[in-house]
Amino acid sequence: MTRAAESPAVPSRHSVLRQRIIAAAIDATVRSGWSSVTMGGLADSVGVSRQTVYNEVGSKPSLAEAMVAHELAGFLGLVEQAFDAHPDDAVAAVEDATCAVLSRAQRNSLLRAIVSASYGADTELLPLLTTNSTALLEAASTVVAAALRVRAPHLSEQRVAMATDVIVRTVLSHVMQPSGTPERTAEDISGATALLLR
Repeated sequence: MTRAAESPAVPSRHSVLRQRIIAAAIDATVRSGWSSVTMGGLADSVGVSRQTVYNEVGSKPSLAEAMVAHELAGFLGLVEQAFDAHPDDAVAAVEDATCAVLSRAQRNSLLRAIVSASYGADTELLPLLTTNSTALLEAASTVVAAALRVRAPHLSEQRVAMATDVIVRTVLSHVMQPSGTPERTAEDISGATALLLR
């Protein structure tokens, strides 16, 4: 394979524009709340027509899903980094990943806007993290389960699935409603993980 073939593809204008629209929507939500976000406003912010915004992101509920997926990608990147740093120790990897995720959650302006009573409670955004969080859970579970299979090969697929579900749902609950520092919570979750992986 040639070096050119190995290099990453240059992002298309389509994907770059979509990311600009999503970024503008996140910024508007953080500043003024989700209810203030309109396709026309996004079009003005990005410098395109309203129809172009619809073509790129679809309806406003679809835009909400795209925003959550954008933020989720950042969190999952931290999880993958933590597992890469601990190729032979699933418990340490879970602790580092949990701490990184919870620390980022504390600093994440969009997440704070979503869970605040004034901005998020009556919108399409909050359910994507709670009652309608299937896509989020599946994406996170895929990453965690793949890492556990490599680092705990003695586990059956059923045990991997069970451990993954407990870890992902517990971390998500602490993202939404922290009960302690990221470090302390990560230590507690890693202790539970050690029991799950025995």
